[in-house]
Amino acid sequence: MLIVVLITGAFQLYFINDQIQKDIEKQGDIIASSIEQGIKETQVASEAIEHQIDLNLLSLSRYIGELLGDQSIDEITNDELRLIKEELGLAGISLVVHDASDDIVVAKSTDPEEVGYSLKQFPGVYENVMAILNNQLPPAAETLSYYTEGAYILPVAQSGSHEGEPVFYKYAYYHEPGTDYVIDAFIEANEMNKFTSEVGPDALIDEVNKANPYVLELAVLDPLVFEDPSLEGGLYPPNKKILYGDYTFSQERDSETLINMIKQPEQVSYNVKADGEKVYKLFIPADTGEVIYIALDYGELSGPLYRHSILLVIAGLISIVLLFVLTARFFHRVFLNIQGIKEQVQMLETGDFTARSNLKDNNEFGQLSESANKMVETLNSVLEDTNKKAHQTQRLAVLLEADAAKSVEKMYTLSMEKTAQVREQLEDFNDFLDMLEDYMKKTEPSSHGSSEEIYEKINKMREMAKNRTASTTDTTLALADLMKSLHGQSSELSNIANSLLEQMARFKL
Repeated sequence: MLIVVLITGAFQLYFINDQIQKDIEKQGDIIASSIEQGIKETQVASEAIEHQIDLNLLSLSRYIGELLGDQSIDEITNDELRLIKEELGLAGISLVVHDASDDIVVAKSTDPEEVGYSLKQFPGVYENVMAILNNQLPPAAETLSYYTEGAYILPVAQSGSHEGEPVFYKYAYYHEPGTDYVIDAFIEANEMNKFTSEVGPDALIDEVNKANPYVLELAVLDPLVFEDPSLEGGLYPPNKKILYGDYTFSQERDSETLINMIKQPEQVSYNVKADGEKVYKLFIPADTGEVIYIALDYGELSGPLYRHSILLVIAGLISIVLLFVLTARFFHRVFLNIQGIKEQVQMLETGDFTARSNLKDNNEFGQLSESANKMVETLNSVLEDTNKKAHQTQRLAVLLEADAAKSVEKMYTLSMEKTAQVREQLEDFNDFLDMLEDYMKKTEPSSHGSSEEIYEKINKMREMAKNRTASTTDTTLALADLMKSLHGQSSELSNIANSLLEQMARFKL
């Protein structure tokens, strides 16, 4: 019983642990789905806002071109640009030219740090500026936020001319036809960053962290930067490992997982030890190419499930014990019933036909006991009747044997007497015939013919008397043998009766 309980408990714990793991994965999937949905919604909204900003920047750039008119780059002053900037509410205005060294540099700007800054270090920017100078579509358009003939707009990018704390702007490049420079109007990225922080993934991550105490950290990661960390140091296009959220439980295995997910975007999860805690890490690839990273407090998340599972296991074990007790009582009752019938059968084997089973249960065992008792009563009645008949047979056999013995003795005596009597009579009759024959010989010697007939008749009478005497003797002997045989059969019958009584004596009736 203990082994059964332990095995059952072990199986329950195994399946419950597996279920807990599935529940944890399910919780992670739910959180990841909400984060991914938030990213998609933020991207849609960001793209819409960014498109409006792009159109506004393009409009402002064209207006700047109208304000500058047909002035050459040398005629335009930084103060003039500063006034236009303040009028339009821009972060800055720069004028970019193609110099004699085949470089694209900032010639004039409202920001002194921008002046002299070379764009040739960014091949894509260089190619695009050269294209719009010729009123063409920019060739490196895959990284652009918006573009048209003679103009293009970058997404938010870090300023390369500012040292120290990174500064991010949104740059618009526009070439006014007939001029030898490109107008670079830019605004701070605060508006888009504000929107992203208020309704984007960061806000959603904060909301998830507050609502779920078992979430240790949550982030959106760029696996391409993990594969090539040098991308994070570039100014354009802007790249970083952690796009949103926090990622502090960094491990070498995580980097390998993220890199592998570039070619095989499949969900990966595993348990690790971080800061002395058991952490469940979940990496889920998003449709946008990013990876949603979730670190869950395994102990906090699995604790209630384990407690609930342990209660279920205990309840199950108690149920098994109760079932065993009830089953044990039932089978104990069944065992007693079987034992009662078995004892009755064993008593019948020894010849005790007084054996009875007293099973009062209203079930198959009770019916079997009743049938067995009826069978025993029937056998007992038959054996008692047989015993009585055997005693009667023995008594009659003894009487018959005694009478037969007396009859045999009498028949022998009678046979001897009759045989002697018949022989005496035969001898007397033969003597008479001999005397008659002698007398006839003496009295009628000459009457030979008639005497012969008489002699023949005398001989026939002598032969007849002899035969009848022999027949009487044979009959007497045959009768004596018959009585002897009857005596033997009665003796055998007596032996059979005695043997039957001895056999019946083995039974207890």
